[in-house]
Amino acid sequence: MGQNQTVVTEFLLLGFPLNPRTQILLFGLFSLFYAFTLLGNGIILGLILLDPRLHTPMYFFLSQLAIVDIAYACNTVPQMLVNLLNPAKPISFTGCTTQTFLFLAFAHIECLLLVVMSYDRYVAICHPLRYSAIISWRVCITLVVASWTLGVSLALIHLVLLLPLPFCGPQKVNHFFCEIIAVLKLACADTHINEVMVLAGAVSVLVGPFSSIVISYIHILCAILRIQSGEGRQKAFSTCSSHLCVVGLFYGTAIIMYVGPQYGNPKEQKKYLLLFHSLFNPMLNPLIYSLRNKEVKGALKRMLEKKRIL
Repeated sequence: MGQNQTVVTEFLLLGFPLNPRTQILLFGLFSLFYAFTLLGNGIILGLILLDPRLHTPMYFFLSQLAIVDIAYACNTVPQMLVNLLNPAKPISFTGCTTQTFLFLAFAHIECLLLVVMSYDRYVAICHPLRYSAIISWRVCITLVVASWTLGVSLALIHLVLLLPLPFCGPQKVNHFFCEIIAVLKLACADTHINEVMVLAGAVSVLVGPFSSIVISYIHILCAILRIQSGEGRQKAFSTCSSHLCVVGLFYGTAIIMYVGPQYGNPKEQKKYLLLFHSLFNPMLNPLIYSLRNKEVKGALKRMLEKKRIL
């Protein structure tokens, strides 16, 4: 780095180019969505923890998804809310790189957890008699630990490649949080390797796992169609429909952003798409699982009845 260059120690997140009145309105709206995200996922976690009927592998995986969704939202949304109130307030270089790392880690973990959940549904429907033998608690814990370890490790690779890069200005990140592509555009060095690794990482944790989920559900659909009774078919499909909705929301937006056409393009539509991905997905997931799942609704009803008696 040349002597006339100034090392950047903080960044300014540009967020959304809106007038102050609209920003205040969005602050109130996004604060409400954030509260719903924490409340919804917190309720799911509480029900799974307190209701013995939900102490099954399926709901153990769902509890992990709820933890990731809470962490996912807590990593990006508070900074976005601060920027809506005070757009001139910067974020430190350390804070920015930490946010980038955590976003990638939680995104990778959620991808892998959704694959694990699809495998759980595949075994439950295609091999029901062997379910308890295949999906034992030991296997459950191993799969979850592997998902967290692999997710964090992949994010760590991006962080290790990001930290040595020189940042000497400008310091304005064209995003509402420190998204890795937006940060790389500010580096005063060749970032080709970083961008290739981002694309390779996106393909490995999005396209590969999504393909395995599709294959699992093809087998699941074939198994459901072989069920003779209509009631049996409906019950089998109801156990998968919630997971399918979550998979569609998560992978749909993520693949468009990182693997789809115009990769790395900083157009506003991709910024808003990532807003949906990081704010609305974590809020919708508990709603999808509670509204479409009789066992979760039953657990919530029993919990409310207990409180009423007390």
